[in-house]
Amino acid sequence: MSNPWKNALKQLDNVVKYIEVDRKTLSLLKKPKKVIRADLKVKMDNGKVKTFKAFRSQHNDAAGVYKGGIRFHPGVTEDEVKALSMWMTWKCSVVGIPYGGGKGGVICDPKQMSQGEVERLSRAYMRAIAPHVGAWIDVPAPDVNTNPQIMAWMVDEYEKVTGKHEPGVITGKPIELGGSQGRGVATGLGGFYVTEQLVKVKKLKKKATRFAVQGYGNAAYWYAHFMSKAGYRMVGASDSKGGIYREKELDPDKLMEYKQKTGSVVGFKGSKEITNEELLELKVDILAPAALENVITKENAGRVKAKYIIELANGPVTPEADEILHKKGIIDLPDVLCNAGGVTVSYFEWVQNNMGYYWEEKEVYEKLKRIMDKAFEEVWKVYQKKKVNPRMAAYILAVDRVVQVMKLRGR
Repeated sequence: MSNPWKNALKQLDNVVKYIEVDRKTLSLLKKPKKVIRADLKVKMDNGKVKTFKAFRSQHNDAAGVYKGGIRFHPGVTEDEVKALSMWMTWKCSVVGIPYGGGKGGVICDPKQMSQGEVERLSRAYMRAIAPHVGAWIDVPAPDVNTNPQIMAWMVDEYEKVTGKHEPGVITGKPIELGGSQGRGVATGLGGFYVTEQLVKVKKLKKKATRFAVQGYGNAAYWYAHFMSKAGYRMVGASDSKGGIYREKELDPDKLMEYKQKTGSVVGFKGSKEITNEELLELKVDILAPAALENVITKENAGRVKAKYIIELANGPVTPEADEILHKKGIIDLPDVLCNAGGVTVSYFEWVQNNMGYYWEEKEVYEKLKRIMDKAFEEVWKVYQKKKVNPRMAAYILAVDRVVQVMKLRGR
């Protein structure tokens, strides 16, 4: 299993070949500004007290407050959290929102815990990090295995600890507690806006463009929903239990209804069963990996037949696979661009919280489209000018912006 922190550092070393950055700035970028470690003591339902290891990595705050999710997962490591906080710095920079990167995690398996235990763990985590977060310091959000309800408990705990109302301390909250309209669809919709720009520059015909999604969760469903509505054809989809293919077309909404009923996309009427591996190798125009990291590797990259890849998941393509895809002429648009719709609408939520004034869904969509369109245009310019792969183009743009802000600050 490759170490995510080593991957993140390797990517940074590759990027600095293309931009001017002095050694002092580079050494600052190569480590988080602060890593908070805590042992959370939580009373379990059986009366025993269990200790959970927890982390919060704050990578860089030159462009604005730290921003990034909190994951509850048995596989959480300090290196993973550090890498994700660095990638958040670049993601916020790509779309030009005034944030730096942060990330948090707790080593636990929430699927084996009762709701009461998850609530007590969430509150314990917030008590541990409360001195280090705030609407103008570090703004967490949901991530793997965390959701709006967990954010609600955390914001409540933060306000108890500090004794003041501060909804902007956390994003991804329920609407009733100051969450933003459009947050649920934001990642998928942002990916759709990026695809529309790609289709425009590549002059593709919508009706003739076929796409497949790997992982049929929230981001993939909304991506497929907006794509189908616009006239593109979904022919493949998969989840952890397997995949399906239908030459004619799959209806994303009916497929989601079926998945909610049965727990999987497998067996959907009129479709042929395929494996997840076969889904990644389908002859389609657009492939959208929207599940886990490292699904396209040096082992299978040579068999990928899609012309374009839209990365809705974090890190679905390994660095070795990147080179293979680029040599094959496959255009792989990176996660830091394609799935940045989520953090962008998180930014909108924070703005609305700090302003005390809330927007309608239509306004959220319009503002998101403007930001995603501009980010695509800027990445595409670098991609064409520097003749690098699209991920490197996005990183060149993002890292250079952070370096410029650090220079202005005299860091």
